[in-house]
Amino acid sequence: MTVPEGRIRSLRVVVAVLLVLIVAAAVVLLGSSPAHAVVEPTPPVDPAAPDEGGLNIEINGPAGEPSTAIVTLLGITLLSVAPALLLMMTSFTKIFVVLAMARNALGLPSIPPNQVLAGLALFLSLFIMAPVVADINELAVQPYLDGRMTVEQVVEAASAPLRVFMLANTREEDLALLTRVSGAENPATPDDVPMLTLIPSFMISELRAAFIIGFVIFVPFLVIDLVVASALMSMGMMMLPPVMISLPFKILLFVLVDGWALIITSLVSSYQGGG
Repeated sequence: MTVPEGRIRSLRVVVAVLLVLIVAAAVVLLGSSPAHAVVEPTPPVDPAAPDEGGLNIEINGPAGEPSTAIVTLLGITLLSVAPALLLMMTSFTKIFVVLAMARNALGLPSIPPNQVLAGLALFLSLFIMAPVVADINELAVQPYLDGRMTVEQVVEAASAPLRVFMLANTREEDLALLTRVSGAENPATPDDVPMLTLIPSFMISELRAAFIIGFVIFVPFLVIDLVVASALMSMGMMMLPPVMISLPFKILLFVLVDGWALIITSLVSSYQGGG
């Protein structure tokens, strides 16, 4: 099979055009850079002397106020330690223990659920601690945001209202117990009590008061259980669980005396220096 002469000529023309383009591009590239260009070496530079001042980080803004990044970091840190502060330095523990014991006294181990009891205890704690939180905001938070306090001064100012609240609700016997355990000398005044001694003393006092209130709540329901169990034994109905009979009577008694209102009233009124 022979190739037509017209196609051969076309191929020759295309190849010639490509060669011309390649040669032209090479000429342009070679002509853009001068031949035999000599690059002078850069003279060495003496190293700069080290700064004697060290590392310096400014955490405040131009007007003395804390920067937004620092405030955000402090907020995240506070949120991470907020559960521990809530359990140790507020009324949350006592309220939650009393509510849980009231639920067990009724014979309802899961009603109301723990989430409901924790939410009620949280908002009751906020209600009781509202004056303390307001004092902390006025004495520590706002001056720091205005740039009139350092972090150390903020911690000292914020701990003062909490110290007053915890001292007002802590027994002297518990303070003496923790002081003896730590081997420290007896403080001359309540203001000399260190926070490491005051916080566990406050928690022990809170748990003691919670168990006393729980015992008072348990007594009437225990009487109902004893009466129902005795009635069933006298009728020979030993196979019938007494809880099935006593539970409606305990719920009825709790509703008739407005049990939740009595418990909440006694909890709120048991605090001094708070709400």
